[in-house]
Order: sequence, then C-alpha cells, then structure tokens
Amino acid sequence: MTFKRLEIGIFFRLLALLVLLYGAVYYAHKSTYAPVFFAAFLIVVLVLELARYVTRSNKELASFILAVKYRDFSQHFNEEHTNPSLKQLHMAFNQINSTFRQLSAEKEAQFKYLQTVLELIDTGIISYDAEGHVEWVNESFKQTLELPYLRNIHALQKRHELLYDAITHLEPGNPSVVKLTVGKRTMQLLLSATSFKLHGREFTLIAFKNVSHALDETETEAWQKLLRVMTHEIMNSVAPIASLADTLRRHVRLEKEKTTEPLLYDPDLLDDVEEGIRIIQHRSEGLLNFAQVYRNFSKITTPLLTTIYVQELFHSIRALLAHQLAEKDIELRISVQPVDLLLQADSRLMEQVLINLILNAAHAVEGREHPQIQLVGKAEENERVTLEVIDNGTGIPAELLDSIFIPFFTTHQSGSGIGLSLAKQIMHLHKGSIQVQSVEGAGSVFRLHF
Repeated sequence: MTFKRLEIGIFFRLLALLVLLYGAVYYAHKSTYAPVFFAAFLIVVLVLELARYVTRSNKELASFILAVKYRDFSQHFNEEHTNPSLKQLHMAFNQINSTFRQLSAEKEAQFKYLQTVLELIDTGIISYDAEGHVEWVNESFKQTLELPYLRNIHALQKRHELLYDAITHLEPGNPSVVKLTVGKRTMQLLLSATSFKLHGREFTLIAFKNVSHALDETETEAWQKLLRVMTHEIMNSVAPIASLADTLRRHVRLEKEKTTEPLLYDPDLLDDVEEGIRIIQHRSEGLLNFAQVYRNFSKITTPLLTTIYVQELFHSIRALLAHQLAEKDIELRISVQPVDLLLQADSRLMEQVLINLILNAAHAVEGREHPQIQLVGKAEENERVTLEVIDNGTGIPAELLDSIFIPFFTTHQSGSGIGLSLAKQIMHLHKGSIQVQSVEGAGSVFRLHF
C-alpha cells in the first residue's frame, strides 16, 4: 500500500511537470514571456518537492538506522499525524524499536540475575584484560582479601604478593593452591583461570575458593584413620608385654620371699631384674593409657550443641585452673564483648579445647617477667563468634607453625602431642576452625572461629 501511494504521488507530480513544460513551450512560441517565467518557477518548485517526496522515506530510514547504530530505541515515529505514504513505514520502525527494547530489557535482566548470583556465591571472581585493567570483580573477592576496590590486577602485588605471583603464573586448566594470610586469618585458596576474547579484546577470568576447611577436614580424616590403625596395633602389641611384665614381676617377688631355702642367686641381681621388669610394665601401661585416651577422643563424631554463655564458660575454666596458674604466678585475664555473647557448641568439648590451649600458654610463659594469658570472646562483623587465647610467652618458631597441629608432634619433653590435634578435630566437628599467629619472643594467639 505504501508503494502504491508513493507511485500515485509521483505520477501526479510528473503529470503536473509535463503540463507546466507544455505551457512554458506554448507561451514561448507566442513570445509571451511572463507566463513562461511563472511556469519555470513552478517547475523548479515542483522538482524540489518531487525530490523531497521521493527521498523523505530515505531520510526516515537513515534516521532510524542512525538510532540503531547508537542503540537509541527510545525514538518514536508518529503513525497518526504523518503522510499516509510513511504511515506503514513508521509502524514498522516502531515495532522494530519495541522489539529491540524488549530484547534489551531481557538482556539487562539476565545480566542483573547473573551478577546477583555471582555476588552471592562464596567464590571470589575477578576479570581483567591484557593490560591488567580490572573489568569486573565480585564482593566475595573483595571481602576475602579485604580490598575495598581494585582497579588494576598489578596493584594486588603490593597487598598480597604471594597471591599476585600465583595468579600471574597460573595457567588455564591447571588449578593451584596458595596459602595466604589476610589480616588475622590464614587460608588456603584454590585458584583456577580461563582466558577468552570479547569484542577483539583478550580477558583472563580468575576464580578462587577458600578450601582451608575442606583440606583440614581431609587431613584430619587421614590422620584419624592412620592413628586408629596405629593405636590398635600399639594396644595389641603392648598389652601382652604389660601382662607378661606383671606376671614376671610377681614371680620374681615370690622367689625373693622364699627365705627358708638357701639362696642360689645374687640378691642384687634379682633386685635389678625386678626393677627392670617394673619399669617395662610401667611404661607399657602408660603407652596403653595414652593410646586408649586418643582412641576415645578420636571416636567423637557428633558434638552435643547447646547454647553457651561465653562469659560463664571462661569463668568456669578460670575456676578449674586457678590453683594451677597461681602456683606459677600466671595472670589469667578475661574479656567478652558483648557481655552476653552466646555460642552454639558442646560445652564439654569446648572446655577441653580451651584448657589445652591455656596449659600450652602456661608452659610458654614460664620464666617470663610478667606471665599473662588472656581469654577473649568477641562477635565479628559477620556475626560469627571468635574465641582467642593470647599469651606473652616465648612464641613459636615460624618453621614449626605448620607442624603444631600434627598428631604426636610436640616441643615439650613432657607433652603428648595430641592436645592441638584434638582441638583442631573438635573445631572441625563444630564446623569451625583454629588458627595461630605467633611472633618468636613476643607471644602467640590461638583463634577459634565458629
């Protein structure tokens, strides 16, 4: 219909031009020039109007294409008050604009949905181009690394050099684990990378996840399996030794008590034999008790969670250890913020963990000028509870920090090496973690994160 109307309009305009040309020629032959000039003027006007009439659809189309080029789909073409020949063209333009607006709205909704999902997940994600300019970073990345903003990936080198080196050497498809300390937290991050091109630009996408808890659980489970086998074998091997030693010691004692018969042996030698057998029995029974204690603790699988007032928990522990700490002139301070701080945990297991940590701290502060231990309970910004055992003792050498939670590892001659490993196991059962910060010669801080 539009083309038919256009053809009709052109036909009548051309017809008018022919009439004017005929009239101009007619009056020119009669040498009447006034009508000729008037006809010539009308011919020029009509030619310009014809050109405008023919090209106005092109202008409308050019205007529409220009709007599409700049993604301006808000333009509206008048359908009611326009030339009938352009009405359908305007309707088509408006329909196309409406379709593009709908597609744009759907695309924006999908982008916001994806962005919301990426903001909520606990995996840190960052994308940067070949020059290192950061295109996008989610909240998990910034919160984990405690970075309010990051404009360029190279700026990460000043804040977390280990992480920056791991990222720059990370190859797509080859994940790696890096150990990182952020503030008071030590974590292990699993890094993975992928590269892609978008609009002719190369981008790198880095994703990391804190796998400390998962790795600790796997490590703890492996140690528990190994130790169950070890304690089983120890008990099976040592129990007969202890029993045999007890029997031999009884026989030796009975032999010594036979005073009516003449002595056929050296009394001193028999005393030495009895003493040696007694030592064998004592050490065997001690090893059996040790294995039995660890076996009992390793069987703990489900804590009995109750609501605990941290203030009451600390005061209870101070009452239990008051005499023992007073003998060594050690001051135990308590701080809880807020005062009514609550904790969902197994009170018996928490007491065991804190007592072990305090006894370790008491050993560390021996010989210090003003030996002091602090018990601190506080609520973090994310509403998680943190308990701290702080001492001003000798500290732990840096090369030993990675080993102190290994079962049976100890730096104390009288230590068993299971206190910290059990504390770690108990914290994992509570879906928490235990971390340590120590400066040799200044003291240590053990943190329990729930």
